[in-house]
Amino acid sequence: MKAVVIHAAKDLRIEEREELAPGSGQVEVQIEAGGICGSDLHYYNHGGFGTVRLREPMILGHEVAGTIKALGGGVSRFAVGDRVAVSPSRPCGSCAFCQCGQQNHCLNMRFYGSAMPMPHIQGAFSQRLVAEEWQCHKIADRVSVNEAALAEPFAVTLHAVARAGSLLGKRVLVTGCGPIGALAIIAARVHGAREVVATDVMDGVLEKAQSIGADRVINVAENADRLTAYAANKGHFDVQFEASGNALAVRSGLEVLKPRSVLVQLGLGGDVSIPQNLVVAKEIEMRGTFRFHEEFGLAVDIINAGRVDLKPLLTGVFPLEEAVAAFETAGDRNRSMKVQLSF
Repeated sequence: MKAVVIHAAKDLRIEEREELAPGSGQVEVQIEAGGICGSDLHYYNHGGFGTVRLREPMILGHEVAGTIKALGGGVSRFAVGDRVAVSPSRPCGSCAFCQCGQQNHCLNMRFYGSAMPMPHIQGAFSQRLVAEEWQCHKIADRVSVNEAALAEPFAVTLHAVARAGSLLGKRVLVTGCGPIGALAIIAARVHGAREVVATDVMDGVLEKAQSIGADRVINVAENADRLTAYAANKGHFDVQFEASGNALAVRSGLEVLKPRSVLVQLGLGGDVSIPQNLVVAKEIEMRGTFRFHEEFGLAVDIINAGRVDLKPLLTGVFPLEEAVAAFETAGDRNRSMKVQLSF
């Protein structure tokens, strides 16, 4: 089978890899759609991120969906021909964090396409994938595999909402309108947000943000004062989803958040200087959010039920053979929201 393998920064290759047979409790999935994520782009452009660096060739990808082609022994929930979204999260189930229901912090996590451990955890950008039965979630007939492959990043934002607490009737600020920021807007709407304001520095992504549910969008590179106006009377917003990883976005968010509000940090960046006086004086809670677990199944259920429309986020589908062009396009925020590969 063919697979998309990263060797070093800007060294992406289509290689032949051995096809495996499913064992007990496993299924073989013909992968049909795979979304390029921000972490995939970090490996492609920089050979890693932070202290996580490529030390051996690795198959990329973790946002995938496809059709079951073979069943291992003991599989009862699926049949050959079922279409499924595949969760890339494979916690061990036995460590202290798994045992207390924090599987996203598993000490022995095997998350597709991760260079954190050595040997690296190979990813899912291949024509065939052997997965555990419990990783797979059946998709409705009305749902395309491209929509289903968006379940993973949608699950990331559903976990962020869980970290934020109830959004019912809340006023929400989303800073950074890439794929995760856009999905945070959708997730906030599903969970009852009264108002959603989104910020970015590019008009193209802001237009998309407004089309999918933001009440107001602000280009902070050109009209920062429009956001600053929300700082009056100790702030306006109950919750901020910070999806840019930018220090200025964190600081400006703290300025416009109300007392006893919550800032949920989604975006990854470097070290950030925090104005502690604002955090203390307004009693703001800053919360991190990392991956997901049970939210993946919820994401698929919401997509299956037609409660969200994720199709507007898909800006391009490239054949496997054009993987390099797909990655270059995905890295251009002026042109792309979510780019997928077809296998």
